[in-house]
Parts: sequence; C-alpha cells; structure tokens
Amino acid sequence: MRVTQSGLDLNLLTALDALLEECSVSGAAQRMHLSEPAMSRTLGRIRKALGDPILVRAGRSMVPTPHALAIRAEVRIIVERARTLFTTAREVDLRTLSRTFTVLSHDAFTAARGALLFARAAREAPGVRLKFLAESHVDTPALREGVADLEVGVIDTVSPEVHTEHLFDDRMVACVRVGHPLLNGRCTPERFAAAEHLIVSRRGKLHGPIDAALAELGLTRRVVGTVPTFPSSLFVLRAGDLVGLIAGQLATMVEEVGLRTFEVPLDLPPLPMGLAWHPRNNADPGHAWLRECMRDVMTQPAE
Repeated sequence: MRVTQSGLDLNLLTALDALLEECSVSGAAQRMHLSEPAMSRTLGRIRKALGDPILVRAGRSMVPTPHALAIRAEVRIIVERARTLFTTAREVDLRTLSRTFTVLSHDAFTAARGALLFARAAREAPGVRLKFLAESHVDTPALREGVADLEVGVIDTVSPEVHTEHLFDDRMVACVRVGHPLLNGRCTPERFAAAEHLIVSRRGKLHGPIDAALAELGLTRRVVGTVPTFPSSLFVLRAGDLVGLIAGQLATMVEEVGLRTFEVPLDLPPLPMGLAWHPRNNADPGHAWLRECMRDVMTQPAE
C-alpha cells in the first residue's frame, strides 16, 4: 500500500482484512459496523492505494484477485499485531469483543465439541464469530500465514514458529455397526486383521499405525478404501461390515448414532491432543480467552 502525501490511513488495513475475509462488501460493512456505501467508498480507496481491484465480481459473489491473495496473510498478521499492541495493556471486555476467530481442526473434533464451543462463546462473548476450517489434504503454514488463529487436535508440528501445548493423550478405538461379528466373543489380532477396514484420511492414505502394529505380529489387513471426513465414515460403517477407527473421546458420540466401539487388540501409539498457535498471539487477550475455552472444551468429559 503506497504512502501518499497525506499519509497512510491505517484504518484501511483493518477494512482490507475484513474485505478479504468476508469477500463481501456487505459482510465487511456489518463486521466493521459501517454502512454498505461507506464500505464501498473504503474499498475504492483501497483499490486506489494498492493499484489493484482487490475484489472482483464472479457471478453473484466477489472473489479476491491474485494480488489480494498474495497479500492476505501479511495483512492479517499486521492487523493482529496492531490489535495486540493496543490490547495487551488492558483487560479485554468479552461482552463487547467483536472478532472472528478461525480454528483449524479435524472434523471429528468439530462434530464432537463444536456445539460446546459455540454455546460458550454465545454466553461469554456474543460478538465473537467462530470459523472452523477442515484439515487440508496438503500441508500449509496456516498459523504462520494467519489463515488460522488456532489449531486443535493431534499436533505433530515441530516448527519453531509455532507454539504448542499438550493437553492429554487419547487412544484409537474400533468402530462398527450394531451386531457386527467382531462384537461377538474376544476380538484377537487375527480376527481384527481378517476384517475389512475403512480409513478416514484427508490425503487418501491406505495405511497407518494399525498396519505397523499388525506387521510386528506378522499380520496384514485389507483396507477396502478411504473417505475424507469423519461424519461420512459413520454412514458407511452403519451400512455394512467394515471396521473403522475413531479417537476414544468420540466413543459416546458415535454410539449415540447407532454404532458400537471396542478396544483395538494391538499396542498402538497414543494420540497427543493439544493446541497450536503462532507466538504473535501469545499476549492477545482475545486469543488467550479462545485458548482457555478450547482447553476446557477439549478436556470436558463426554456426556
């Protein structure tokens, strides 16, 4: 953004951040408590300052230009740093906090804990909006680039640019339909391996820790396929004799939808559940509140 003779209006950065997140003049206007004509004029000033349309019409919606996509992460980082600068010296007023937080998580966590988080936000910070993003099939530095504010679930990053917090270790359990043959009698590694299996994998992987544990016993299993999301796997498992895997903390939820779980007869590595965020958010009171909520929600016993 060029600095003109009259100086740089830093408010344009906040407006640009809102426009790039909403991809909508009306949505950005509502978020910034402005009228649509005022936001349209602001977009015009941004376009003039950057020498780029930023948002262009595509049918009934608006899409960011390549230049807008290239600067989106940096704009988010600058806005977050500015917000932190002006809020670290005082307590945040949750009742008046107006902000959107983006959470990166496996859809199984969203299904199991999302409602609890939305309910808490409604009670404590009604002006906060929560955006859950599904894990991508490709690895991207979402926290570093400001695409996500917080990541929850199995945190396996070793990047020095990311702060991680371990909360607890979970375990994998098997999941099948009611009346599945493996529910009758003792499930041995041999019986488990002989069944047909379904894997939930955003990358379409046909193997995992189960296969490594079976290999140590000289056993192999037949994986008939993969699905990309946890909810879709539940419908597949309910309709046949395939065996799936879920995190132990989700056992109560899947049993409520008509499935049954049992212990996997193998020595499997634990699932380290935790949080991850970029260090630039450490001192941000709003982000600290989000982390506190997430800790409570993740460690709350399943009902």
